[in-house]
Amino acid sequence: MVLTGSDVAKHNDEKSCWVIIHGKAYDVTEFLPEHPGGEEIILKYAGKDATEEFDPIHPRDTLDKYLDKSLHLGPVDMSTVAQETKREDPEEAERQKRIAEMPLLSECFNLHDFEAIARRTMKKAAWGYYSSAADDEITLRENHSAYHRIWFRPQILVDVTNIDLSTTMLGTKVDAPFYVTATALGKLGHPEGEVLLTRAAHNHNVIQMIPTLASCSFDELVDARQGDQVQWLQLYVNKDRDITKRIVQTAERRGCKGLFITVDAPQLGRREKDMRLKFTDSGSNVQKGHKTDNSQGAARAISSFIDPSLSWADIPWFRSITKMPIILKGVQRVEDVLRAVEAGVQGVVLSNHGGRQLDFARSGIEILAETMPVLRQHGLDKKIDVFVDGGVRRGTDIIKAMCLGAKGVGIGRPFLYAMSTYGQAGVERVMQLLKDEMEMNMRLIGCAKIADLHPGLLDTRGLFVHSNSTPVDSLSQITYDPLVVPGQRIKAKL
Repeated sequence: MVLTGSDVAKHNDEKSCWVIIHGKAYDVTEFLPEHPGGEEIILKYAGKDATEEFDPIHPRDTLDKYLDKSLHLGPVDMSTVAQETKREDPEEAERQKRIAEMPLLSECFNLHDFEAIARRTMKKAAWGYYSSAADDEITLRENHSAYHRIWFRPQILVDVTNIDLSTTMLGTKVDAPFYVTATALGKLGHPEGEVLLTRAAHNHNVIQMIPTLASCSFDELVDARQGDQVQWLQLYVNKDRDITKRIVQTAERRGCKGLFITVDAPQLGRREKDMRLKFTDSGSNVQKGHKTDNSQGAARAISSFIDPSLSWADIPWFRSITKMPIILKGVQRVEDVLRAVEAGVQGVVLSNHGGRQLDFARSGIEILAETMPVLRQHGLDKKIDVFVDGGVRRGTDIIKAMCLGAKGVGIGRPFLYAMSTYGQAGVERVMQLLKDEMEMNMRLIGCAKIADLHPGLLDTRGLFVHSNSTPVDSLSQITYDPLVVPGQRIKAKL
């Protein structure tokens, strides 16, 4: 039986709450108290079509996976559904004008360009989620500026006619030593979401890390894989270990070649830009703050399932449920790298979650410079693969990390900004820019291939000093979106 809009509209409160998603009706009454984003945001769309609000946050198979089939009510004749008249939003009209006036893709010469254009053209809530970081955002900025405290010591008279950027990560040969690291909610920036990253990664033969909190479903991302393309899985560990086990074993069965367990997020950080922009979103007036504090931003609204009890004692269990290499993502000191070796995992990612967790955590590149000499001293540098992410915006940043001993470098936000502004073509432009910058700078430091890079090509004496002045990076200063304080309330005119 096909339902009508009026059939659904009768069920518009917490006693009986139906919603329409992609032309089908669902009874979500019993799910209201369990919704990670709070029940009020669902009640806003009770009896209505909620597709537009649902899509950027949820994979398409969410309801199939988590809502009992008896609550799937069937198709709706969408011609009978009342269409809400949207108020004309002058701010949105201005944004559309800025989109129409965007520079040509060919005019984007570096990764900062994409960030600047994204800041001007993305919806505020999406920009707030992507760009925000913890507290005063000191670590966010340090992640990038730390690279400026490392200087090159080029070698000369080396044949650099042919430059080979290829390398191997966890047994996979790739064309460049960077990978697409996991970032959540891709559809906030582009309606197609993370599948665009999948396609771009294939075209440039780099690895994509599939995020737990992707807007696209896991199956959509794996199905978008082409040929022998390799993907890894990033995992937020669920409090329900049966769910975690199912996710891990599904990923392995579907061909993922690495399990990256996030270990720096027992709870998600306090990201004020996300909070403030979420709070001023038009939907925020329904957030009462009783069932959940959704005004804390998109991050906290989607992360309530994460298990804060995750510990070293869980590592043997993970090793027992999968044959995939296990990598701990979010290691922030050398002592824990040594412990990871003892625990028998295959790798670590030196990372502070893009500055989104603990403010005043050190940059990944500084931890890398601290870690590799200790591993070499103990003869362990071949026992564990060390990756790094955070703050990478130039090909020289990647080269510096590889000189210090990284196996690969993760990049997140720049790909999101490129995807949000120019779609897949933007992502591929970023990848090519990085390759071009690397090729030029490999020649200039006197190295023809990745294996030729070594610590002797760097001067890192200033890296560990946090109080010295570093060269001003005008591009990052321009693109950085400063935190703000609350504005004055404007009283309504009578």
